[in-house]
Amino acid sequence: MRIAYLEFDKAEALRRAGLKQVMKLWNEVLLMSAGDVEQALQWMEQLWQRYQLMQGQMTFEEFKAMLMQQGFVGEGEGGGLEVTKKGERSIRQDSLEHIFKGLQSLGGGDHRTPHAGSSNEKLSETRPFNFGDLSSDIDYNVSIRNALKRGLEEFSLQEDDLEVFETEQHTSCATVLMIDISHSMVLYGEDRITPAKKVAIALTELIQTKYPKDSLQVITFGNEAEEVPIHRLPYLNVGPFHTNTQAGLQLAQRLLARKKHTNKQIFMITDGKPTVIVEQGQVYRNVSWSLDPLIVNRTLEEAERCRDRGIKISTFMIAQDTHLVEFVDKLTQVNKGRAYFSALDKLGGNIFVDYMKNRRRRVR
Repeated sequence: MRIAYLEFDKAEALRRAGLKQVMKLWNEVLLMSAGDVEQALQWMEQLWQRYQLMQGQMTFEEFKAMLMQQGFVGEGEGGGLEVTKKGERSIRQDSLEHIFKGLQSLGGGDHRTPHAGSSNEKLSETRPFNFGDLSSDIDYNVSIRNALKRGLEEFSLQEDDLEVFETEQHTSCATVLMIDISHSMVLYGEDRITPAKKVAIALTELIQTKYPKDSLQVITFGNEAEEVPIHRLPYLNVGPFHTNTQAGLQLAQRLLARKKHTNKQIFMITDGKPTVIVEQGQVYRNVSWSLDPLIVNRTLEEAERCRDRGIKISTFMIAQDTHLVEFVDKLTQVNKGRAYFSALDKLGGNIFVDYMKNRRRRVR
């Protein structure tokens, strides 16, 4: 077998590395434009000129032609440019890579529950051996130590001496991710919707590739709640909406009721308190800055229903508004769930850690 060695081309290696970074930037800009290719190209051209991207290696027109030639964008039915399936796949992969970057290894493709059971992962705690326990779970050090306590003269290992490691049960999980699309998600010059979309896209990619037995559904909540097909996630946008958290929790429960998974959970990303509900067919809005008792109580009732159905709510606050924190504290107490304040650049990492560990402290 003959092997041909090629001379290392430093210029080509630098060009490819630079192009990889430019493609990551392109996918980020696409998310910010809600999938509007023409708008994204305008922004990209401005960035290209301002920061002299790929200087001396590729012009912007060549980059645009490459996107077409390699099938990342194509002509739509109306004649304009649109993102192709290959382009959407590139967005998903980049989103997943971005969120995992800097995270430590978080284990394999199983989810841990607070219940002890048959498993391949042992805990440090032990308990007395019971009929039916696996011999591979026996802690022989502790078991022999128990036998030695009776004396060394006539050493014998008896059933009462045996102790086994506690184990954690690994199960499948059904998740609904709720994304706030109220107007505040883009107010005050801070783009909060793009990080939220990136998390949804990355979580989808993770589950499809690593946790195929799990399910993920995404819903948006503004004036009302709506399920979003997975392939439409890059095109999510905010609107002139209020925040109907109640409707989001109601829809999430209906979706989870159809699932047969052992674990069911809701992840909610929001930057504001609930400000609207539908009461007896009538829309009721909060017109003050404070919490409205009726809106809060109706929303907390849904959180309580989730608790009764075994559905945990993890709330990720991407703002520190006093009324939002007060509301989330109440919701978490009622649901017995979890709440986090998450900076936008840490949002994905926090959600992924919570998703993959999915563990509550055991109470003895």
